[in-house]
Amino acid sequence: MPKVMFTISYSVKPGRRQEYLELIGKMKAHLANVASPSYSVFEAKNKQNQFTEVFLTNSMEEFDALDDQDEATEAMVNQMEEYIDEGTKKYSTLVEA
Repeated sequence: MPKVMFTISYSVKPGRRQEYLELIGKMKAHLANVASPSYSVFEAKNKQNQFTEVFLTNSMEEFDALDDQDEATEAMVNQMEEYIDEGTKKYSTLVEA
């Protein structure tokens, strides 16, 4: 079974950076307790406020299960939308060769 990496890249509004970072901390802690995929968030080295969320799953089935979010995760994802610049989201799904 191939692993699947799902990424979401976007820019965060400069005035909302601290709130975003606090929310990401909560999201990491929450997902570590309730979800099986690996979850990390990275900031571009030379471009402040440009972030990429990375979900690494062990199979396509586990990847498909990402759509089944609990209420707390869904609430955090919805809140995160307030901090992201419109039109900057880019999604990528990569399957292990």
